[in-house]
Amino acid sequence: MTGVLSTRPPRWQVLLAFAMIYFVWGSTYLAIRVGVRDVPPFLLAALRFLFAGVALFGWMRLKGTPSPSLLAVLIFVFDYGLLFWAEERVPSGLAAVMMATIPVFMAIGEIVVLRTQRVSARLVLGLLLGVAGVIVLVGQSSHLGGTGIDTAGAVALIVASISWSAATMLSRKLPLPAAKTMSSGAQMLSGGVLLLLASAVLGEFRGFRFQSVSIGAWLALFYLIVAGSIVAFTAYVWLIHHESPTKVGTYAYVNPVVAVLVGYFFGSEALGARTIIGTVLVLVSVVVITTGNAAAQAQHKISPVYTESEPA
Repeated sequence: MTGVLSTRPPRWQVLLAFAMIYFVWGSTYLAIRVGVRDVPPFLLAALRFLFAGVALFGWMRLKGTPSPSLLAVLIFVFDYGLLFWAEERVPSGLAAVMMATIPVFMAIGEIVVLRTQRVSARLVLGLLLGVAGVIVLVGQSSHLGGTGIDTAGAVALIVASISWSAATMLSRKLPLPAAKTMSSGAQMLSGGVLLLLASAVLGEFRGFRFQSVSIGAWLALFYLIVAGSIVAFTAYVWLIHHESPTKVGTYAYVNPVVAVLVGYFFGSEALGARTIIGTVLVLVSVVVITTGNAAAQAQHKISPVYTESEPA
């Protein structure tokens, strides 16, 4: 477990780091939505992580940090590849809400696979709320206004969430380096290569011309590389050395809200009763499950295990 350092940094630095993981990560969903309008999704994801991976991995190797074992296939090809693909069909805010179901699948995995968690009334409530939120977002009932999100996109996002959850559980069984920046950089780099191969296999290069990509899409890609993958992740790594894991983990509650609001104000995405109700149900589910896990860990003195957790 990463301990909190006794020497406290200036408060403004802590607030700035939290702002990075709250608002930058939350806003990356809209950047993805903008980017996939002009660039094929797997290619866009590949470019993002290749450049970010080269920067982080190269920096850590220059410092002499050894290379880690990788979970790039699960995390990047399935999780991020499907997320980028889904955002061609699903509004960015709702994509963020769907990805917030990761703790739901983590809880299921801990019960069924790892057997490290017991079924409790609190956990069942959290799972039911999460499922209800997804049903509201995907459902086709006209009573909530509008229509549910694209079915194929919703399925892709659910598979992406399951993939990230599976990778997180696998990481608990595999030796990971102490340097989270190295682990993340290596996974980004190898994941970018795999995403590039997936893009080629899927035929995304046919008919695609870099010259036809708009300035907005290039700016979105630049934002994803620098702000989303390098700056915000560095802030995350710094925070987990200075703040409690529970406080740092609150980004999982804030990111979907930020993504929905950014999509509404800057991406002209709808914000109706369906979106509000579904978002609230999913977020309450996440709070119920994660706070329950934190309480159980504290009671049994279990150290939480962290992986490179970058939702978008």
